[in-house]
Amino acid sequence: MIYKGAEYSVTATSEPNVWQWRFQHDDMTTTGRTRTRLVHMPARRVHMRIDAARRASGPTAQNSNLEV
Repeated sequence: MIYKGAEYSVTATSEPNVWQWRFQHDDMTTTGRTRTRLVHMPARRVHMRIDAARRASGPTAQNSNLEV
């Protein structure tokens, strides 16, 4: 799936209520696991991490199409 230009995936693990996620932003791949009973929560948590990674990469990466 793609969110704000970052490709990500969320998969269930063999453990109950544990999800594994991965996303790629720029040339960096970030992975992790999250525990939740709600089906849509892991994707939301990945979206939040993608937003944080975009903020950390600086305003020039987010606003590259704006003229100065």
